[in-house]
Amino acid sequence: MASGKNGTLYIGVTSNLQDRVNKHKQGLFGGFTKKYNIIDLVYYEIFGDIQEAFTREKQLKKWKRNWKIKLIEKDNPGWNDLSDKLF
Repeated sequence: MASGKNGTLYIGVTSNLQDRVNKHKQGLFGGFTKKYNIIDLVYYEIFGDIQEAFTREKQLKKWKRNWKIKLIEKDNPGWNDLSDKLF
C-alpha cells in the first residue's frame, strides 16, 4: 500500500485483503499507516499458504526502496488504487 505515487510504502500480510484495505481507508489502524495516510492498494500478491506469504513479506521488507518501486511500476506504472477495480 502507498500514500500516493512515489509516496510512503507499507507492506503487510492479511487473509482478507478487502477488509484490510477498507480498514486502512477508514483510518481504523493507528500508527504508521494512519500517520502517513497510506490508503492506496498499489500492488498485491496472492498466496495459497500463509507461511509463503510471511516469507515473501519479510523478503520485500528487506528490499531497497527503488526495487519496491520497480516492482509496483512493472504492473501499475500510474500507481492507481487497485482496490477500486478489485472490490
